[in-house]
Formats: sequence, C-alpha cells, structure tokens
Amino acid sequence: MRQSPKKSKRKPGMGLKPEVAGPRFPAWLPALLLMLMTILAYQPVWHAGFIWDDDVYVTGNPMLHSIRGLAQIWCDPTATAQYYPLVHTSFWMEYHLWGLNPLGYHVVNVLLHILAAILLWRVLVRLQAPGAWLAAGIFALHPVAAESVAWVTERKNVLSTVFYFAAALAYWRWNNPLAEGGTTGRNIWRWYFFAFVMFLFALLSKTVTCSLPAALLLVIWWKRGRVAMRDIRPLLPFFGMGAGLGLVTAWLERTQVGAQGPEWAFSFSDRWLIAGRALWFYAGKLCWPTDLMFIYPRWQINAGEWWQWIFPAAALMVVVALWCLRGRIGRGPLVAVLFFGGTLFPALGFTNVYPMRYSFVADHFQYLASAGLMALAAAALVKILRPISFMAILLPTGLAILTWKQSHIYSDQTTLWQDTLAKNPTCWMAHVNLGSTLIHQGQTDRAIGQCQQAINLKPDDAEAHNNLGIALFTEGRTDEAISEYQESLRLKPENAEAHNNFGNALLNQGRINEAIAQYQEAIHVKPNSVEAHYDLGTALLNQGRTDEAIVQFQETLRLEPDDAEAHNNLGLTFLDKGQTDEAVNEFLSAIHWKPEDAEAYYNLGIARAKQAQMDAAIDQFEKAIQLKPDYASAHYNLGVIFFKQGRINEAINELQQTLRLNPEDANAQRILTQALKLKNRTN
Repeated sequence: MRQSPKKSKRKPGMGLKPEVAGPRFPAWLPALLLMLMTILAYQPVWHAGFIWDDDVYVTGNPMLHSIRGLAQIWCDPTATAQYYPLVHTSFWMEYHLWGLNPLGYHVVNVLLHILAAILLWRVLVRLQAPGAWLAAGIFALHPVAAESVAWVTERKNVLSTVFYFAAALAYWRWNNPLAEGGTTGRNIWRWYFFAFVMFLFALLSKTVTCSLPAALLLVIWWKRGRVAMRDIRPLLPFFGMGAGLGLVTAWLERTQVGAQGPEWAFSFSDRWLIAGRALWFYAGKLCWPTDLMFIYPRWQINAGEWWQWIFPAAALMVVVALWCLRGRIGRGPLVAVLFFGGTLFPALGFTNVYPMRYSFVADHFQYLASAGLMALAAAALVKILRPISFMAILLPTGLAILTWKQSHIYSDQTTLWQDTLAKNPTCWMAHVNLGSTLIHQGQTDRAIGQCQQAINLKPDDAEAHNNLGIALFTEGRTDEAISEYQESLRLKPENAEAHNNFGNALLNQGRINEAIAQYQEAIHVKPNSVEAHYDLGTALLNQGRTDEAIVQFQETLRLEPDDAEAHNNLGLTFLDKGQTDEAVNEFLSAIHWKPEDAEAYYNLGIARAKQAQMDAAIDQFEKAIQLKPDYASAHYNLGVIFFKQGRINEAINELQQTLRLNPEDANAQRILTQALKLKNRTN
C-alpha cells in the first residue's frame, strides 16, 4: 500500500532557511577573507595616534602604571572614568607591553573587531540564518563601526561585543534553540557556566551588553514560536547580573561622569521624542552611511511640534506591522528589529548619558545593536538575489572603501575636530576641543580664536572659558586669564581644573596665599587630582612650608608613582630639610622615570656633593651638561669642584662656560680669577 507523504510539522515562521547551497570551502577560508578585508579597510589606523578621551583612558591614566593601580581598577568604581575594569585591565597590560605607542592599542582594537565579526558569523550559522557570512562582512566593514574601532577609548565596544557573542554561542551549546525540547543530549552544564562568565566579562567591558538574556529569549521565540518557563529560569541570573551592573553604570554616569543638571532635564515625552528620532537616525545611517561625523548636531526637542511625534509613532507602527505579518514573512524580521531597538535602549535618552550634552546620537552607540539589522539585511539579500556570490563580494567591498575613508578622520586630534567642524560648524564642543589641542601644539593665537567661537555659540560653557584662560595665560595675558577662570568657576563652581589653573595664574602674580586656597579647593572638589596636589606642594615649598610640601608631593606620588617632576621636587624638599639620603633616592627615582631630565641629574649632583661624594657629583653634573649644554649652574658647580680638587685647567674651562652663558655671575667671576692666578703661579 502506498503511503501518503508525511506533512511537515514545521510551523510557519519557525525559522529562516539555511544559506543557499554553493561551493564548499574550508571553514577557515571565509574567516581569513573577512580578516584580510577588515585589515585593509582599517589600514589608516596603523598610523593613527590618540584622540579625545584617550588621555583619560590611556595616556593620562595613572591607574595603568602600577600593580596598585590595577587593584584600584577592580576595587574602586570611581578610580577610572567608567567602571569597566576589563577594558582598563587590557589597557594596563598594553601599557606594560608597549608603553604609549598608539600602534599597539589600534592593532588590538582592529583584531577584537575582526574576532567579534567572526563570532557573529558563527552565531548566525548556528541559528541557520541565511547570509550569515554576508551579515558578518557588513558588520566588519560598515563605516558606522569605524568610530568604535579607530578610537582607542571605544575598546569598550569591541571587547564587550566579543564576550557578548561568545556568551551567546556558549549558551546555544547548552540550550539548542533549534530543538523543540530546548536542551538536548549536549546539555553539558559547563557551557552554561562558561556562557555566564562570558556575559559577566561583557558587562565588565560595557553594560550595554545587558540586553543578552532578552536577546536569547527573542531567538528562542523566533525558532520555537513560544517561550516557556524552562527557557526563562536559566536566564534569571543573567537578568539579575545585567540589571545590577547596569544600575551601577547609570549611577556613575550621573555622579562620576556628570550627566545631570539642566542640560539633561527632559520630560518623559521629550525622551520619547529623542528615542523615536534616534532609532530612525541609526537605521538611516546603516542603510545610507553618508555624512558620518564624530559629533552630530543636537536636535531641538519640542513636544508641541506635531511632526516630531511621527518618529516614535512610525517606529511603533513598524513593530506592530511586523507582528501582524509574522505568519507570512516569519518572526525573523520582528526579532531583528526588536534586538536593534532593545540593544540601543540604554542610549536612546531614557537614561542620562554624558554625550547628550552635545548630541543625542553617536556612531559608537549602535555598534552592537547594528548586528540585528545587518543580519536582517543579509538574509533579505540572500532571498531576493540568488546566487549571492556577486553581492557577497560587491557590498562588503563598497563598505570597506567607505570605512577606509572614514578611518582617516581618527588619525589625530586636529584632523578629528577639523572634520567635525567642516560637517557640523555649530558644534561648540569641537571648537572647545580644537582650541585645547592647539594650546598643546603651542598655537595659542589660533586656540584663542577657537575658544572664543565656542563661547559665542555657547556662552555658558565653563570648559570653553577655562580653555580660553589657559590660552591667554600661555600668552602672558594673566589678568585676562584670571577673568576667564573666574567666569568658568561662576558657571561651574565644582570645576577642579579651573580652580587649579586659577591658582597657577595667582601664583604667577606672586599671590601665593590666594593660589594655595585655589589649589586646596581643587583638591576638595577632586581629591585624586594629581596636578592640584603637585601644584599645591610647589606653592608650599615656595613659602618655605617644607613639611606641608612633602605631604603634597607624597600624595602626588601615591596617585602617580612615575611622576618624575614630583620625585624631583620631593627630593629638593628633602634637600632643603637636610635629609640628603632621602633626597638622593627621590632624584634617582626622577631619573629612572625620566632619564632625559637634566635638572634631576643636576640636583643629584648637588646631593652627592653634600654627601662629599665628589666623583659621583662630577659624573651627575657632566650628565646634566650632556643633556643641556647651556646649563650654566651645572657648569658652575662642576668648575667649583674641579677648583677644589686642584684641577685648575678644567675648572677654568667650566667657569668660562658659566660666564659665557651668564656674564653677570659674580661668584663664577671671583673663582675664575682665583683659578687664573693659581695657574699663573704654577706656570
């Protein structure tokens, strides 16, 4: 008897079809191709330096310098700009491997991005999503990712995403979403624990990854059509951990980073308008990646303008439409859209984040979330355009060219801010930061112009007034600088940097007591301010308050043990107190951390002379002169020692060098006269 064919038990929308069969390649070949294309696309970053915020995370981060700093990274949530200890640990390791060479940091970022793309590919293959490699290629090569990859500070994104996708893969090894019964014979608990650890690592790199357990449930619903309690229970620890660390990040964003005040005072309806518009903005940049910039214009939000409500309403309509069409087109599109919106949620404006001060959107905010729409686009292209070989090469290649072009803007600070202002001329923040960059480059005239433009655009920006004060002070216009520091502090009294700069200007005018008061206020506002402790110690030393100065220099070195100038000044303080042995140790430390510091060698020479170690003193003075040939004081002291040792010709030579550099030095003239008389008698 002929049996009738069995009907498929597969329900509509159970899952998308696997990729179209084609030529078989070794498993490593697609990964190698992805890696090579990404390396070529990001070739400009091999020559890039550090940019904005990289000083906070790397170049000026004292936590990277010692084992004690590594402990603080993990144990003190306020020790770093944000409590992402794995990110700072990776920087700590790199600092001890290649110091502050930017190439190493950029290479690691690119490699992590490649690994994230490969893991995304394997996740989609495991879920039998069509166009898995194409989706990974789009993710790896799309120019919206350039900000996260080319910017060292955004190690947060690339590192957390690697752990995110690794956690997802491990979880699917434990609980197969393609199996009707959930877990299968491969139900090995070690994969569950590994997934949890990877998720914890992701959270400790960036807490936007807290979306993972919700994303896992979305995939289960996509593949099985329902979510049972047995699917939810194993994820409860994931939800708890994600919520806990997410709340910590939100608290630090307000209290540590400073995301609170009038610039974040939005009503609930305002936040809906921001979120709706941001969703369409990000989706638009994924579909048509033009006019990408570091800082986008900040929208004017007005709940009274009806057209602004179109954005959130349209976003909601898309979700409703995909829900209604799930029986015809499957659940995949709805899952992709919900993943996109859900992962973006922390950056949509419902909670305060610092960048909302100058823009509601940024390319790096959608780095992880973009994977959802990219996977959907790749699946759609596979279904519409068969065979896909042409599209699979053409689309990633085109994106790679755009990424290569976009990566150039992250080469250095000047290029970054000039590009931003070319695309967003009213960006006051770019004017402020370009002004700061120009100050460090010694171009104070141009810096003053940039700071003034920033103030014209945003008169109440305390940082712009502070930077203008720095530029004016550098130009020697101290009174004008003081006015700017006072205005900065009027606008933001808790600005530790402005207090410290104000103190420097007062010290320059000889108003030491007032300067000390400003340094103390800076320390009150920011107890871990290395600059304030150092400058306060210097001011106290100038007043002869030696014991108090020692305390401040020691605190400076507690915060930043490799501060050569602090070691040098602490040595001078000990020398002033007659504690020569302690002074020698500090000068040696200063030379250890800064071998090219002629002053430290000179001071060590003075200390050795006080210890009656004349040969050692001569050696230090000669090293100081090698580093700084016109060091008059070193020539003088070397001449004096030679004179006392009876080395008259050498003494005459050094004293003549002293007078050539400083003709008014009466002591050098007196001793030179004596040396010449002795030489004449000998002859």
